Amino acid sequence: MGAQVKTIERKGSSLQERLYLPEIFKGMATTFGHLWRNLLDNRKLYVRHYPEVQPEIPVRWRGRHRLTTHEDQTVKCVACFMCQTNCPANCIMIEAGERLDGKAEKMPVKFNIDLLECIYCGYCVEACPVDAIRMDTGIFSVTDNNRESFVLGLEELLTTPGAFSEEEYKKGGA
Repeated sequence: MGAQVKTIERKGSSLQERLYLPEIFKGMATTFGHLWRNLLDNRKLYVRHYPEVQPEIPVRWRGRHRLTTHEDQTVKCVACFMCQTNCPANCIMIEAGERLDGKAEKMPVKFNIDLLECIYCGYCVEACPVDAIRMDTGIFSVTDNNRESFVLGLEELLTTPGAFSEEEYKKGGA
């Protein structure tokens, strides 16, 4: 019993197909058609008047990070390193220490997120077992003049408020 071999005819053997020129011209004709149509009648163009009109941010939007706290304003993070381990961009750096409030768990002494390295995938939020890190701040435009300001520390992450109420956040499926 031998193997069955099926011969398939190779496409692109004619000169016209090998040069790709007709396809390039078709693509350029489409592009220039859109260009001329938009230049002659720009009433149909979709324009956002940012920053005068802010976009509407849905609850599931992954914006800038924040750390959540308990009702007594202590940090929820137990320094389990799950977010740091799960981060594909390696932008989270945690240093653990002992809690000072008498609870039998760790807490972060340092918690840094480099926003220039972050790809905003949300894996850190999914990996957190205690819901300590969230990306629900509604901050979508992160700009500054120096690189050091893009590294968020523990204090800045704790003081950043959430953009949505707890009920909206839970209902949003995050």
